[in-house]
Amino acid sequence: MDTKSILIWIAIGIIAGWLASVLVGGGGLIRYLLTGIIGAFVGGFIFKFFGINIDLGNPYLNEILVAAIGAVVVVLIARILA
Repeated sequence: MDTKSILIWIAIGIIAGWLASVLVGGGGLIRYLLTGIIGAFVGGFIFKFFGINIDLGNPYLNEILVAAIGAVVVVLIARILA
């Protein structure tokens, strides 16, 4: 994995975490990043499990949407468990 891929991955995580915080609350850059990255894994699993395919015309937008939905799920589960 090269530096460009890692930076894109981090940017997608931050954007997805920020979108999740807008929808369900929260804040902080590190929290955005962690929530977005964990959300990307959870969202990817959920979408693959249910066979959902998103095509917004841009692969980065697709990844951001999946990660943001996964991040919302992660935040909601964390709130239920806390």
